[in-house]
Amino acid sequence: MTADIPASASPAEDAARGNAEHALERVRELQQENTQLHEAVRSHAVVDQAIGVVIATGRLRPEQGWNALVGVSQHTNIKLRHVAELVVEWARTGHLASDVRAELEQQLDRAHAPRPRG
Repeated sequence: MTADIPASASPAEDAARGNAEHALERVRELQQENTQLHEAVRSHAVVDQAIGVVIATGRLRPEQGWNALVGVSQHTNIKLRHVAELVVEWARTGHLASDVRAELEQQLDRAHAPRPRG
């Protein structure tokens, strides 16, 4: 026998080692899922705050605020969460990138435009 290769463990030890490895892998998976859920909650909170800023600024209903943020995101090719962060920062500092500001103004104008009745 060489020193590099451990002696064969008993079936009970092999089973215990396998269970421990499985448990460790499961813990890692759960930690990753937990991290992802925390990020989702933070992201959701920022989007909700941005909707509040937009509905207060534009005097819109909540679904119109949501649609305005989505429109800004789509027309500027910026992820929704980042648009939301920019809008929340704008509420705090008064600064908003000119392209985002221009698109937000267009979205607010669209939200206020009369809809044709059919």
